[in-house]
Amino acid sequence: MTNRIIDVGVASQIGTYSDAIEVPKNARWLFTSGTPGLAKNGDLPSDITGQAEIAWEHILSMLSAADMSANDLVKVTHYLIKADDIADYVKVRAQYLGDARPASMLLVVPELVRPEFLLEIEAYAAKA
Repeated sequence: MTNRIIDVGVASQIGTYSDAIEVPKNARWLFTSGTPGLAKNGDLPSDITGQAEIAWEHILSMLSAADMSANDLVKVTHYLIKADDIADYVKVRAQYLGDARPASMLLVVPELVRPEFLLEIEAYAAKA
């Protein structure tokens, strides 16, 4: 990883993410759109685990297409519509991120663009 983790002691008390990430000069950037757990064939699981797995597979595919990996993630914003889904979602996120610790924000919002979407993930990555 060419991005530097900045730790001020807050994130380590809350979850598996970093307080801040510094990106080196002249790095290549990748910005994803909000990505729901909608399969390529249009299928949409009815549960948070299924939707989260598909959404993270899409994020990792986008990273791979840009010759990047989860370790190049700088910031991830997670939008969920139910606070009750946080624990299950965090398990899936940990499975897909492994040791990567991007800066992170998780929001519970009243609704997303389609009422059947339980989450969307927006990610930023950078690689020197």
